[in-house]
Amino acid sequence: MLLAIVVAGCVASIGGAQQSPVAPPALRAPDVAYEPTATEVVHAMLRLAKVTADDVVYDLGCGDGRIVITAVRDFGARGVGVDIDPLRIAESRENARQAGVTDRIRFLTEDLFLTDLGDATVVTLFLSQEVNLAVRPKLQRELKPGTRVVSHWHHMGDWKPQETARIRSAGRDHPIYLWTIPAR
Repeated sequence: MLLAIVVAGCVASIGGAQQSPVAPPALRAPDVAYEPTATEVVHAMLRLAKVTADDVVYDLGCGDGRIVITAVRDFGARGVGVDIDPLRIAESRENARQAGVTDRIRFLTEDLFLTDLGDATVVTLFLSQEVNLAVRPKLQRELKPGTRVVSHWHHMGDWKPQETARIRSAGRDHPIYLWTIPAR
């Protein structure tokens, strides 16, 4: 009887080992619904931030990774995409593989409120007004002076942007805001 239990346990174990999950469970529900940023808006965001090969671009709530992939592929930067949804991160990694930029980019399945932003020189956002306001203190506290923050669509309350651009895409105006972390 004992032998039968051990054999059954081993068979179940082997069967479980062969099954690989698509992605680990989400940390918590995302704060905003996924909405891809139009290509022309992505390029405008990166141009507004004056992204170069010297930059490390973090995209908080990266979705399918298009902003950091574009920063790496078209501007020569290094990139870090952060999203709480493991399925989005899996999609981002595949998109980076297809774009041939996996050596200069990484994707983190993390809560953007807990992510270490220490090496960022540019942070991109397409979140919501509420999440922008909630993440603003973290950005101002953790980012080095001179780090640029670019947000598509949503501003940061009374933190006035140093520059605003408007891009017309799909029949709509898309505001893009730029801030630079001041010297302390």
